[in-house]
Amino acid sequence: MNLNEYQIKAEAFHAFKSPQYPYFALAEEVGEFMGKMAKAHRGDYQGTADELDLALKKELGDVLWNVAAIASLHGWTLESVAEMNLDKLTDRKERGVIKGTGDER
Repeated sequence: MNLNEYQIKAEAFHAFKSPQYPYFALAEEVGEFMGKMAKAHRGDYQGTADELDLALKKELGDVLWNVAAIASLHGWTLESVAEMNLDKLTDRKERGVIKGTGDER
């Protein structure tokens, strides 16, 4: 499946009443992902390495769903967002500014 196919299939699960929902939910899901990472780095994740891996993958899927929903709300395809990102990173690498700060470096 490619990104656009995922995005189209994911739209079947849009049940939010407000178009702002996926923005807030994205932050929540990133927080859940990072919470599991923090527990793992602290050494108190309650589960095996394989269970942690699966839990992180599930949370990342939730992050992806919200990113897809936000892209759809703007009329963007996930593939166009991904391509733009790779173009930006390629340009930065070619100019030797992969590291640094600023969106327009």
